[in-house]
Amino acid sequence: MPRFPRCAGYDPEWVIANQMGPNVLWLTEFLSQAMDLRPGMRVLDMGCGKALSSIFLAREFGVQVWATDLWIPAAENLGRIQEAELEDLVFPVHAEAHALPFVEGFFDAAFSVDAYHYFGTDDLYLGYFARFVRPDVQIGIVVPGVRQEIGPDIPPPLRPFWHWDFGSFHTTAWWRAHWEKTGLVDIATADTLPNSWEIWLQWEEMWEKSGRPRPRSNVELLRADTDHLLSFTRVVARRRAEPLYPSPLYSS
Repeated sequence: MPRFPRCAGYDPEWVIANQMGPNVLWLTEFLSQAMDLRPGMRVLDMGCGKALSSIFLAREFGVQVWATDLWIPAAENLGRIQEAELEDLVFPVHAEAHALPFVEGFFDAAFSVDAYHYFGTDDLYLGYFARFVRPDVQIGIVVPGVRQEIGPDIPPPLRPFWHWDFGSFHTTAWWRAHWEKTGLVDIATADTLPNSWEIWLQWEEMWEKSGRPRPRSNVELLRADTDHLLSFTRVVARRRAEPLYPSPLYSS
């Protein structure tokens, strides 16, 4: 995939064997292209799954990563981190997104790939999440999205393959407004991965041909999406030193 040259150095079998959804390394590289990552930085990787994104960030940028996930035990992720010989840079954490065990202002960046939509559509969540990064540093996410908002009337071709949790898929404009209205951050980037639909389908078909089990296949959904509504949204913002609208609930 020429768009993601850093990913070329990773064994596809390893990626597929540890995958939980869309190609996390492609999406991690896409997000990293819009972020300022430097060696020694402390990075929160929220919803890291099986820690592939955390391993990628540590190896490619020399950052320290707190690989945080609820669904995958920290001990399991530690095994993958040790196999990658990165235990001095990647630290697995088992935590729920609303109960993070970190000191406020500890991180130099916050990162989330294919996870933030599970908890971050809450109007109040960014106010909680942003507390863990220093002022004037970046928060970045990539999430599955749509090119136009889909209401209760799901397009007929997609209905047989639609899951209720896909209601968390939103447009880039929705995510920009969702963050901007808090007054807590300044948006630096809000865009869509070019050719998202094709890239997503290509990965799903590769995974299907591998014969490896997976929790959910989206091949039929994507093939049914003839209007190419499905996409990946990237948002990168900097935490404001002084919020526009201070809140007694989430003060810095």
